[in-house]
Amino acid sequence: MGAFRFEAVDAEGATERGVIDAESARHARGLLRERGLVPLDVVPLAAQALDPRRGFVGGRLRAAELAVVTRQLASLLAARLPLEQALGAVVEQAERALVRERFAAVRGEVVGGQTFSQALERFPRDFPEVYRALIAAGEASGDLASVMLRLADHLETRTALAQRVGLAFTYPIIVALVAIGVIAALLAYVVPQVVGVFTQTRQTLPLLTVALIAISDALRNWGWAGLVAIVMLAAGARAALRSPSLRLAWHARLLGLPLAGRLIHGVQTARFASTLAILSASGVPLIRALEAGARTLSNDAMRANVDDAIARVREGAPLSRALGAGGRFPPMMLHLIGSGEATGRLAEMLERAAATLSSETERRALALTTVLEPLLILVMGGIVLLVVLAVLLPIIEINQLVR
Repeated sequence: MGAFRFEAVDAEGATERGVIDAESARHARGLLRERGLVPLDVVPLAAQALDPRRGFVGGRLRAAELAVVTRQLASLLAARLPLEQALGAVVEQAERALVRERFAAVRGEVVGGQTFSQALERFPRDFPEVYRALIAAGEASGDLASVMLRLADHLETRTALAQRVGLAFTYPIIVALVAIGVIAALLAYVVPQVVGVFTQTRQTLPLLTVALIAISDALRNWGWAGLVAIVMLAAGARAALRSPSLRLAWHARLLGLPLAGRLIHGVQTARFASTLAILSASGVPLIRALEAGARTLSNDAMRANVDDAIARVREGAPLSRALGAGGRFPPMMLHLIGSGEATGRLAEMLERAAATLSSETERRALALTTVLEPLLILVMGGIVLLVVLAVLLPIIEINQLVR
């Protein structure tokens, strides 16, 4: 039994799309005809699972969607519902077509005899290695429901931290974009019309007004060239960062920034500690947990630190000392890990470290945005004030000449 994505028309000519379980494409067409539909296209979902050139509607699962579905599966499995029925319930209540198709394909693999973790391996872009490793550990221990509950908590906590940090910077970003738009409009359209009157009087203009006219002319005549240059620089920087050495150096420099670096460092460390905690609590071997946790880090400098720690742990070094050798992880986290290793409560200490780091990162994000918001308003007000002064100064000089 497998899952097939179909497109069919009914007796009135209306098109219907969806997912159907069948033993073969021929069987799926027969089932569609029994429902009074004329099949136009029937495609096995599993056949597309590993094809990187072809995707489903919407591309890939979002982190929030995966967290919601994991919570639903955990609740259904905790209620002792069979895995096949739990997956079927998720497919039925999924709102987005992508989610329905993904889990219909997974359900088809499970019905066909694959384990849950093996079915998830066919979709590596949607189910990361940490997710699959935890599912495999739950299946091996025979307590998949409790592992799914812990995994749901982990995904919700991780998603919530990312959303809170993102929302904290939403308002400053909007203010900055509006400020840039307003200033560009003033310089490109308003200033030339107002200041153009003074140029016709042939009077000596103040230095501030002359500078404003020059900036306005440059923006009107060469603004497009500036945009092209910015796009080309961005494309060049992106191409350069494909080099592992340059990307490693850039990520290391990012961690060294005064404010943003500490924020990036906090987000990355909290994510790694949370991932390592849930993997350790689920019985995943430490080396495999470290390898999976390293893949959750988007900063190459920190990932290199974890890779070096993996080599040291393989040689017999304690985890706290191995992670501390690279100097990328905070002392508080290392002390908690050392305490957990000494007392046999590593997973508990990692969870405590993850919670502390998440709270500290959120606090820093809020503090940074609290400073940025008034600063952006002051900068915008200062620029607008300079524009107003550049316009008013010639008027004041004309009034003085008239008197």
